[in-house]
Amino acid sequence: MKTEIAYIHKIDAKHKVAQKSGKEESLSERIISSINRTTNYYLQCQHPEGYWWFELESNVTITAEYLMLLKFLGIENPEREQKIVTHLLRKQRSDGTWAIYYDGPGEISATVEAYFALKLAGYPEDSEEMTSARDFILKSGGVENCRIFTKIFLALFGNYSWERIPPFPVELILFPDWFPFSIYAFSSWTRASLVPISILLHLRPVKTIEGARVDELYVSSPNGRKKPSNCMNFLIFSRHIGKLLFKAPFRPLRNKALKRAEEWIVDHQEESGDWAGIQPAMVNSLLALFSLGYPLDHPVIQKGLEALETFLIDKGDEVVLQSCISPVWDTALNCLALVEAGIPPKYPAIQLAAEWLLKQQIFRGGDWQVKRPDLEPGGWAFEFHNDHYPDVDDSAVVLMALQRAVGDNPSAKCAIERGINWVLGMQSSDGGWGAFDVDNNKEYLNRIPFADLEAMIDPSTADLTGRDLQMMGYYGYDKDHPVAKKAIRFLRKIQEPDGSWWGRWGVNYIYGTWSVLSGLESIKEDFSQPWIQKAVQWLKNCQNPDGGWGETCESYKDPSLSGHGPSTASQTAWSLLGLMAAGEWESPEISRGIQYLLKNQQPDGTWEEEYFTGTGFPKYFMLRYHNYRNCFPLMALGRYYGWLQDQLRLPGKTSLQMS
Repeated sequence: MKTEIAYIHKIDAKHKVAQKSGKEESLSERIISSINRTTNYYLQCQHPEGYWWFELESNVTITAEYLMLLKFLGIENPEREQKIVTHLLRKQRSDGTWAIYYDGPGEISATVEAYFALKLAGYPEDSEEMTSARDFILKSGGVENCRIFTKIFLALFGNYSWERIPPFPVELILFPDWFPFSIYAFSSWTRASLVPISILLHLRPVKTIEGARVDELYVSSPNGRKKPSNCMNFLIFSRHIGKLLFKAPFRPLRNKALKRAEEWIVDHQEESGDWAGIQPAMVNSLLALFSLGYPLDHPVIQKGLEALETFLIDKGDEVVLQSCISPVWDTALNCLALVEAGIPPKYPAIQLAAEWLLKQQIFRGGDWQVKRPDLEPGGWAFEFHNDHYPDVDDSAVVLMALQRAVGDNPSAKCAIERGINWVLGMQSSDGGWGAFDVDNNKEYLNRIPFADLEAMIDPSTADLTGRDLQMMGYYGYDKDHPVAKKAIRFLRKIQEPDGSWWGRWGVNYIYGTWSVLSGLESIKEDFSQPWIQKAVQWLKNCQNPDGGWGETCESYKDPSLSGHGPSTASQTAWSLLGLMAAGEWESPEISRGIQYLLKNQQPDGTWEEEYFTGTGFPKYFMLRYHNYRNCFPLMALGRYYGWLQDQLRLPGKTSLQMS
């Protein structure tokens, strides 16, 4: 990309500020310098094929479970095992715990899984690291207070009784789609994980490894029984469904269900070997098929293991497994940010990215067709490979990027039309959008014993609905379109009393409020309305004294913390973009926010951000997108400079000529 980098170095000369006042000239030049550095950074790290791909960080359970998988399958890889051990130890905090996000409290399930993985790898039980972790686990109630999925991994190695894990009958695979406990009533990620888990719960496999007992992590005897903490939930599901199908001595449909579940898993494997594009589905599918007798050299197992390899990041002396990978998401966001920053849409880097995105469009059916059988495929996934589960959020952002990059190009017209049609067709009956399915909102599923992560469904959310409205505006739809009207009614219904919106896929109310304001602005909604102005004022009120914005992951557990937390680059950019959508260009809040971004940028054009601002499962699984801290500030600075151009008659971004 040498020619592109050389081009960026010329931007300064083409953007000299007209002589206004010294303050205006200084601010404008600082913004251009900042944009240059970040743009240059992105052009250097674009892959030759046209995409961008950055690390998606979660917590140590993902890598610990990978080590458990290798041990269960009997795959010996001492070098990789040692790198996993190094990674786990580096992530341990001074109090002996492991957390699920930066600066969060010690979390018992993450700590138990890291402890057990270290023990499987032969790490000394009497070491300081293991002793301090064990003390925390016991003080927190021991293994019995872990999440169900942690207990399943312990059960695979004889460290927890399969009998004590709530039932998820394999017969559920046979239930018709309309049935309240059909697998298609569950979210896509739950479905892809629980189908293989239902096989494991039936087979109850145990791999015995010498020296890998964790009896010391129990407050009481490992074989003792403990009354379920949520007895009512247990009765709802286990007594009426579980006991009927799982505890019965005679289960006539069991063999048929096992075969159907096995076929479902095999049918849902991508050609690349992935399952649902996420680690839990991939690991659980491999465990289930192996337990059914599939040998390691079976093509399905081999492809699955190879797919997991693509999720690995080798950092020299340590290795980490990602829960998911985000090339489509990263590429679409970066296209939007670069164009916003002044790179002409016809510039080679943008065109290369657009061509790559067009190649990723999915034209085959998926699980979403259970609810939308007549809707023509045309969406995009989050990952390189996940044809069964195109993502509404990704599709909307890709379509926005393509609108900027290819415009009315006839060669892309059909693809874009199919994409728009698919996104609009995935609107739920309540007027909002979920991520992967339509009307996937059966709240009772979040009350069954397996729902200790409260993520069994994929209902409509404010952030996705805002994004889809924003996409609609890019293509000329306005607030009077029937789809937009339904969406606006949904957003008004779920708005928080303080004016904000809860964010499902990013932390948290800042993310949701920015997304909604951006969508409303795009479809030309009237921002003078009190309900919208309340949201704008909420954003302003959340600004920190340093000029930035931040929100802690704890706001998912404690809504009183909404909009509160240490300033971060990504959350500051979201807030700025939300206020810009509201037309608050001359507000002191925007001015101070821009200054925050300029002050905290690194010399290489990036921003530091240790805090997690992405969300997997609210409260329970948080994410740190390594791209967020850079692409969103670039987007915000580019948009603000565009406004300065109009106000001060500065050289226009779109007037740049390619060298």
